[in-house]
Amino acid sequence: MDIFEAIEKRHSVRKYDASRDVTPEMVEKLLKYACLAPSAGNVQPWRFFVVRNREIKEALARAALGQYFIAEAPVAIVVCADLSAHAGAYGGRGVELYSIQDTAAAIENILLAATALGLGTCWVGAFSEEAAARVLRLERNIRPLAIIPVGYPSRAGTQPRKMTHERLTRYID
Repeated sequence: MDIFEAIEKRHSVRKYDASRDVTPEMVEKLLKYACLAPSAGNVQPWRFFVVRNREIKEALARAALGQYFIAEAPVAIVVCADLSAHAGAYGGRGVELYSIQDTAAAIENILLAATALGLGTCWVGAFSEEAAARVLRLERNIRPLAIIPVGYPSRAGTQPRKMTHERLTRYID
């Protein structure tokens, strides 16, 4: 599948085929492509926590306001930003903006790579960062920004209708 097809087919998946596992090799491939995302000054502030343990996934689901489909996926990848990574080069703007932008680019790469591999994902951003950090025992400078459940979809799905670029774009000459 080429990149354009992956972009068109990517959609949020919240029901996973319990009979199919995601191999460690597939997870490694997702992480490899995540790390190819652009980052300000090539700092690469993203940090990944791969969770297969059912109890930890359930704790993350509770931290995510009861989104229990997280625990049903074979794998959950918690994508975090190392806030100290940009601090030296870019100060407050690096901490408050670049680390989030860079990490978001890595997250999108995971979603698109998973789609290309026939996997389903969901970008979960609604969660208590403090609770997720406690569950994962994160250091203070590591901020969890997304929980991505990964698995094979239990049924086919489609991307929801999106607004057109014509509606959302202004050209300024």
